[in-house]
Amino acid sequence: MMGRPNVGKSTLLNRILQQRIAAVSPKPQTTRLQQLGILTLPEAQLIFIDTPGLHFPHHKLGELMNKDALLALGDADLALLVLDGSVPPREEDRIFGEHFHKLKSPPPVVLALNKKDKIHQEEFEERVAQYQKLIPGAPLEAISAATGENLDRLEDQLVQLLPEGPQLYPEDQVTDLYEREIAADLIRASAMNQLDKELPHVIAVRIDEYKEREGGNAYIEATLFVERDSQKGIVIGEGGKMVKKISSAARREIESMSGRKVFLRLRVKVRKNWRNDPNALRLFGFQKKS
Repeated sequence: MMGRPNVGKSTLLNRILQQRIAAVSPKPQTTRLQQLGILTLPEAQLIFIDTPGLHFPHHKLGELMNKDALLALGDADLALLVLDGSVPPREEDRIFGEHFHKLKSPPPVVLALNKKDKIHQEEFEERVAQYQKLIPGAPLEAISAATGENLDRLEDQLVQLLPEGPQLYPEDQVTDLYEREIAADLIRASAMNQLDKELPHVIAVRIDEYKEREGGNAYIEATLFVERDSQKGIVIGEGGKMVKKISSAARREIESMSGRKVFLRLRVKVRKNWRNDPNALRLFGFQKKS
């Protein structure tokens, strides 16, 4: 599952699985790491890889995000390219096509023209034609991840094109990540939703403690990392109001995801220029040790 930032990949994954496992924010680049979404149907098992949005990077983190997404394409049996049909194609949409045409054995591609509910009817045919030029001959389904429109048709298309193979995961498994990893993404998405302008993109989240409590509840401690002291003050807010808002919103999302009560404690620290620091990128899980 690929596409430029903010086209709705994570929203689509959550809608398909009918369960929130992927962090969602109206701000771009919410997804920074690959995550599996597993849908088991009577006739097939679809394993989606929710990848970071393809974009023009401005730091090492952005480069790693693009690399992570494009590597997934080479290993896939089928590529699902998610597109924002509410606007014409952008230069970032063409990153996929440029990489795709360089592959020696490219997988079949399905185009998911998302946000159908926001496309003006008189522009619909033009939008379809514009996006089909990215990968000529690829089947296209116009969908709405927000409303669920035509997702059954998209699933049928994917099942038809997938090769036969064994079932890889149990029927009740929906992702490859643990709760603590999903919680970190939900905390960061909460920060992105609460904070303005470019500040959300300098935030990284580290889960420091995630333990069970009596009655099946959870206790979580996490640290939000920013790059400058001035950013730390903004994230904390006057009298700690902002970090409390972030914590409260994140706690509700984690409770919804996990189905249990959660106590969440957040702190904020500075890690200068972490997005260009290989050691910090490894610490936060963006870069594996060589």
